[in-house]
Amino acid sequence: MTRLVVSDQVGQAFPGLLITAVVTAGFDGHSPWPELDERLGVLEAAARPVPGPDDDPHIVAWHAAYRAFGTNPRRQRPSADALLRRLARSGRLPRINPAVDCYNLVSASYSVPAGAFDLSKVAGDIVIRLADGSEAFTPLGGPGTTENPHPGEVIYTDAAGVLTRHWNHRDAERTKVTETSEQIVFLLETVDAAAFGPRLDAATGSLAGLLAVRSRSLAVYRLTAARLATPDLQAAVPARPAD
Repeated sequence: MTRLVVSDQVGQAFPGLLITAVVTAGFDGHSPWPELDERLGVLEAAARPVPGPDDDPHIVAWHAAYRAFGTNPRRQRPSADALLRRLARSGRLPRINPAVDCYNLVSASYSVPAGAFDLSKVAGDIVIRLADGSEAFTPLGGPGTTENPHPGEVIYTDAAGVLTRHWNHRDAERTKVTETSEQIVFLLETVDAAAFGPRLDAATGSLAGLLAVRSRSLAVYRLTAARLATPDLQAAVPARPAD
């Protein structure tokens, strides 16, 4: 069983929290995806100059959240901030694989942090909590590297270790999504649902619409400070039928 769970400490520290989880089964990460390619091209053609520190109020809200748990957001940037700055500087988004390219498109289009985990590689529940400093993290692209999150840092974890650092700044190597991933949980986040809930809902609808045509099944869940756990995410991704 794999639930998505927000710890009481994180829920209390960020009462405006809203996270949507889009869970897919049978995702096709191999076939050409002309619609995604076209939408990425349109977004890149409209790329704007490097944003200033106060240009987007949602990014400003995330910077405040990072400072609240002791991270300097100018050094370890929220994922949407880093992605938008990369787009502005190069005029392009990275091409990784269809699943990652899809959530990057949505993240950059709506200025919301987005990420994903391969559910087949997750051990037990996914928990968003404060680090105690003893945890081990192996960053994406650094399989021989081990880091220890700072005490009080917001992290995603499972029973086997840390899945992200600085909330959504960097993902782990172990649970990365690849072109062979079929059971995936995609996550979109805001720390101020009152102001940015409609933006997050629009982003979630866009992501779900794109993923639906590439997946055998799809389910959407919402987490708030008042609803700190989802049902079993694996229940939304039934096993592939026998041939």
